[in-house]
Amino acid sequence: MTSTLKTLVAIVVLSCAAAVSAQELKIGFVNLDRVLRDAAMAKAAQSKLEGEFTKREKELLDGESRLKSSSERFDKDTSAMSESERGRRQRDLMAQQNELQRKRREFTEDLNQRKNEELAKVLETANRVVKQIFDQEKYDLIVQEAVFAGPRVDITDKVIKAMNAGSGK
Repeated sequence: MTSTLKTLVAIVVLSCAAAVSAQELKIGFVNLDRVLRDAAMAKAAQSKLEGEFTKREKELLDGESRLKSSSERFDKDTSAMSESERGRRQRDLMAQQNELQRKRREFTEDLNQRKNEELAKVLETANRVVKQIFDQEKYDLIVQEAVFAGPRVDITDKVIKAMNAGSGK
């Protein structure tokens, strides 16, 4: 009787395995880096950020240039200065340098915050589009990170086209 039971279990297992293999999984892969680089919404966000921060960056570069000129002038004139004048100008240069560093930190923090805000909007739209594709085309699984993914499962172009068409809004 145990041999009959074993045979019955083997038949059940084999039939279940055959049923699972008959149902092919539909898997998709999205290259998020490409989406963030190639989608029109991502490009527009990048342009928007450049427009917002170009003026401030130019002001910082001008400030760095002025500081460098002042420092070079100080180095050149230092031998002709009195001790008190040298100390005063050194303090002025240090104050300028500290102010420039503060402005650079603020600029970097503001830029990073705005990049994160814009990135969040693009990611939200991309995820909404991926979900639409998932539902409409009846995928079983869509992944955003994979070690390897063949072109047969890569749906990145579909996602980018859908985002560019505005279907993710």
